Amino acid sequence: MTYQDVFVEFWDHVKESIAAGTFAKLTMAKTIGKPELKNIFIRPIYADNGFKVLLKYSFRPRETEDIETELILEDALPIIQTHLKTHFLSVLLFTTTKDVVFKVNKKGMGSITETHPTFKNVIPT
Repeated sequence: MTYQDVFVEFWDHVKESIAAGTFAKLTMAKTIGKPELKNIFIRPIYADNGFKVLLKYSFRPRETEDIETELILEDALPIIQTHLKTHFLSVLLFTTTKDVVFKVNKKGMGSITETHPTFKNVIPT
């Protein structure tokens, strides 16, 4: 199964955690090479006008200021997909019930694993 197909399944976990109110954070990790872009984080924003996310680009040189953007979840998806396999090989979903890890291996195959939750509470931005 291609990594794109497995990522669709992973993204379903993201949407389910938001619907259940258990979404804590999403982090792109395992960079390819030594790029300036160190991480991409997505944190929840629970507001009166609906659910949004804070997308944060974190850079390796400390002199470079992080970039933060407020988006709806659907607008964050293509950003995450663009960076998969070009800058990052894994995406970690942290929820209050479980952690879900999506990985792309060197052959371009995707996999999903679940572990015990890192976060016990949702900390909205």
